[in-house]
Amino acid sequence: MDQGDEGDGQTANADYSIRVAAGIGAFTYDEWNGFAGTARGDVETSYNPLVSFAFLSALEDSGCAVRRTGWQGHHLRLEDGQGRLLGAVPCYLKSHSQGEYVFDHGWSDAFERAGGRYYPKLQSAVPFSPVTGPRLLVTRGEDSAGVKAGLAAGLKAVTQKLGVSSAHVTFAQESDVEVLEAAGFLHRTDQQFHFFNEGFSTYDDFLATLASRKRKAMKKERREALANGISIDRLTGKNLTEKAWDDFFAFYMDTGSRKWGRPYLNRQFFSLIGERMADDILLVMAKRNGRYIAGAINFIGSDALYGRNWGCIEDHPFLHFEVCYHQAIDFAIERKLKVVEAGAQGEHKLARGYRPVTMHSAHYIAHPGLRNAVADYLRRERQEVERMSEYLEEHTPFRKDIEE
Repeated sequence: MDQGDEGDGQTANADYSIRVAAGIGAFTYDEWNGFAGTARGDVETSYNPLVSFAFLSALEDSGCAVRRTGWQGHHLRLEDGQGRLLGAVPCYLKSHSQGEYVFDHGWSDAFERAGGRYYPKLQSAVPFSPVTGPRLLVTRGEDSAGVKAGLAAGLKAVTQKLGVSSAHVTFAQESDVEVLEAAGFLHRTDQQFHFFNEGFSTYDDFLATLASRKRKAMKKERREALANGISIDRLTGKNLTEKAWDDFFAFYMDTGSRKWGRPYLNRQFFSLIGERMADDILLVMAKRNGRYIAGAINFIGSDALYGRNWGCIEDHPFLHFEVCYHQAIDFAIERKLKVVEAGAQGEHKLARGYRPVTMHSAHYIAHPGLRNAVADYLRRERQEVERMSEYLEEHTPFRKDIEE
């Protein structure tokens, strides 16, 4: 794991201090899992496995999110005057904008054409994961509002102390963005498509909410996806063997190499998450002629299923939709999960029962000129996202009599 020096910096509140940790290993397992939302069993806050110590440490320990790959750990620790840990921000010093899914290439190009230096920048995110989750982490039992305000101020202070161009908090919960806006960050919106489980007992209950034509089309699509002798296995827990990871990694590399050129995750990462959080993982695997040919990885939260990566070594009509979207809905209904978050972009998800959802991020831009230009751009972008969301909501596959 890449390590570096830790530094101290005072936030706007004299009762708090901020320390910068050069890797997740600067926290103990118990410290990190003491933050709300980072461990299963929290009765007050939904568990999100992608901000767990197991997931984030696997990214660093495997060498996927380290200095060498442009993701140098700069996690913020907020402590009181006695050195007691109050909160944290998962954060990275970035030398590029890859693997983020909230695109700022236009900002960096414009700033550097004008003579500025955009990189490095601070990025609070889960690397390579367009998944909403807590970013201003608060130790359970602490004053949430006060700690979050201290973290927001601390993020600005660290940005200024490092002399970097900006700090970006992406795929944040809306409540965190409100705190960041109050601290002077700019609000950005985007769009994803999520499935909402409205108390369905079976998949047929869900189908009954669709317009007749859409319902028939979805049934036909699912039949055709499995028409070539394909069957589906769902693997979780002890069934996540190294052989299963070998198969899935082959799919991931084949599809990822064609889509992105260089996939972000390596083989060791999948072994590590299999060791550290197997019960929080669902692999949906498609089998034909006795061997796996395609698969998708999902992460199981207390209320949500988070769909992440897909890959295949054989192309079959509609198989991608079956493995990634329909099976996820099946699983969510069976497990009584409230939401399926199916990843970035993809208006094709709309026809498969996923609704448009607004995503939120917050951006602190140090340079006044760039800040003003970005603020104007984001104002217009928010209007367009809202307009598009309203348009897409009018074209969902659901029965109008139910929606009314």
